[in-house]
Amino acid sequence: MPILSLALKSLLNRRFTVSLILLSIALSVSLLLGVERLRVESRNSFANTISGTDLVVGARSGAINLLLYSVFRIGDATNNISWKSYQRFVKHKLVDWTIPISLGDSHRGYRVMGTNQDYFRHYRYANKRNLAFHQGRSFDHTYHAVLGYEVAQKLNYRIGQKIVIAHGAGETSFVLHDDKPFEVVGILTPTGTPVDRTIHVPLEGIEAIHSDWVAGRQVPGRQISAEQALKQDLTPKVITAFLVGLKSKIATFRVQREINEYRKEPLLAILPGVALQQLWDLMSVAENALLVVTVLVIAVGLIGMLTVMLAGLNERRREMAILRSVGARPGHILFLIIGESLLLSMIGVAIGLLLLYGGLLLAQPWVESQFGLYLPISLPSPREWFMLGLVGTSGLLIGLIPGYRAYRYSLADGMSIRI
Repeated sequence: MPILSLALKSLLNRRFTVSLILLSIALSVSLLLGVERLRVESRNSFANTISGTDLVVGARSGAINLLLYSVFRIGDATNNISWKSYQRFVKHKLVDWTIPISLGDSHRGYRVMGTNQDYFRHYRYANKRNLAFHQGRSFDHTYHAVLGYEVAQKLNYRIGQKIVIAHGAGETSFVLHDDKPFEVVGILTPTGTPVDRTIHVPLEGIEAIHSDWVAGRQVPGRQISAEQALKQDLTPKVITAFLVGLKSKIATFRVQREINEYRKEPLLAILPGVALQQLWDLMSVAENALLVVTVLVIAVGLIGMLTVMLAGLNERRREMAILRSVGARPGHILFLIIGESLLLSMIGVAIGLLLLYGGLLLAQPWVESQFGLYLPISLPSPREWFMLGLVGTSGLLIGLIPGYRAYRYSLADGMSIRI
């Protein structure tokens, strides 16, 4: 304790230089913990993109491909599913609910998804959270549309506005269904999932805009108006995929096997949790690269502390000589420098934590509203405590280098004869 007290007084005597070191360590620590928390919450948000869904069913392809286009709206389906096959599993005795999905159109680069009211009743994300409306309501007409939060914000759309859907999923399309516009009746709250980047319309709306199309092309000379399309049978002939919720989790593998072995049509049923983990594993390289960069930032901060301490040793030889003259031994000098390094690391870690929580307090509402990513203000996790312990231990070990040099200087000065 006397050594630490003396180390603290020594640091206070050099408060300007010490404050710069503390600022460097604190910023490094807050960055390390901030990136770690973002990494964890991003992974949780990624894993919670879809929650409470037991199976995702689409045309037979690969599990990740099916997950990408049905949940993340990335890529295209290899084939569609007939409405008859879909109805077969809707009526399955073990199926509690289903959500049909029809993809293939877009609006200004955002995917348009055809579905029904079951989507708003049963779709869950982030530990079974319901979809909620920021403004407006669900669609109840063929030409109604519900926008994801990001779509509304980026395109500055409001309730009651008319939008035109384009054929195809590209950002630029020269084929527009401009004779059948949709009216915006609802805007969803941000979720931090692909829902925010999706325009939701009724399945009947998808059928209506393609009522004068055959095999992906508009029939020349055949023009069906929006009103005329409403008088036709708008029951879908095909859909892209559907989500399944079962009455019992025990039946998951049984129903999955039945779907995969369905003889009338080649189908694939996947467990979304398993496919999400496979997809995240493919992205782990970027996650690890981010962590490496953050660790390097910490290393730079600690090296800066080492550099300043080494640079100041020669200026402190008079201080060491005075300490020796009042009875301090070389070992005391060694422990003094190590104590200073330890105090710098501990105080830097404490200030870094304060900066982290201050930043979270200020940024949390904005991040959640803009990106749908919730950053909890909670105590550090065991992994974060471990990281803080490593920073403190590294600071202590780094103190051994200037400590040993001060020990050698002190010993030499003590044995030298001055005339």
